[in-house]
Amino acid sequence: MDAAATLPHVTASLNGVALAAALAGFGFIRSGRRDLHRAAMLAAVVASALFLGVYVVYHFAAPIFQFRGTGWVRPVYYGLLIAHVLLAALATPMILVTLARALRGRYDAHSRLARWTWPVWVFVSTSGLVVYVMLYHLYT
Repeated sequence: MDAAATLPHVTASLNGVALAAALAGFGFIRSGRRDLHRAAMLAAVVASALFLGVYVVYHFAAPIFQFRGTGWVRPVYYGLLIAHVLLAALATPMILVTLARALRGRYDAHSRLARWTWPVWVFVSTSGLVVYVMLYHLYT
């Protein structure tokens, strides 16, 4: 298996699963389906954790892939990438604390933090997929 060729697609898939589960979880809690919300959000956390593990392995196994776009798209890409990386670093502890509050049954505290965590998480997942598409599909 060529990790440099395969793992970016695996991480993008895991990221997509995490995003879909987080979106579904939001819909479930808005409709009062706490059981389905819990399952969807746990799936999102598991997919995100797997993503992070594979992402770290990929960056140890593969060289840095340089963005090949030119012109106006270059600062757009790097601006999005910087926002993605900074918010990903912020999202990780937010997700863990939000999850811990839910698992401990501290639903008021969970809900207050989730109002901030969820949009950051969705932005990070979405921007990660956009960066992936730009890097590996649009500007190769």
